[in-house]
Amino acid sequence: MKKLAVTLVLGMISTWTLSATGEETYQTVCANCHAQGLAGAPKVGDTKAWDKLIKEGQMQLTADGFNGVRAMPAKGGRAELTLPEFAAAVVHMANLSGAKWQEPDEAMLKKMRARIEKRNTSSAK
Repeated sequence: MKKLAVTLVLGMISTWTLSATGEETYQTVCANCHAQGLAGAPKVGDTKAWDKLIKEGQMQLTADGFNGVRAMPAKGGRAELTLPEFAAAVVHMANLSGAKWQEPDEAMLKKMRARIEKRNTSSAK
């Protein structure tokens, strides 16, 4: 019985710590605005609206969006969202809208973090 309880607790902890997929993050966070195009958010699947964003590039678009841009709050309003989860959601939305992006590797995430830090530092001055 004790072994079963420990196994269940460990299973629950590992489930809580797993990152959500891009589609899951989109469904739970991003779709609130991006499914309908609320508050000027580019509607997923609208290739014309996403074209200029896709041309900005994956690193720039993701890093700037993570900080919040235009009417979008930082992290899409979900404070606990990690950069990899956010980045996966951006890939998901962009790919449904004409991009052919891959989820970022550690090198790209490092560049994103540097851009985020630079933006945070410059806005704090």
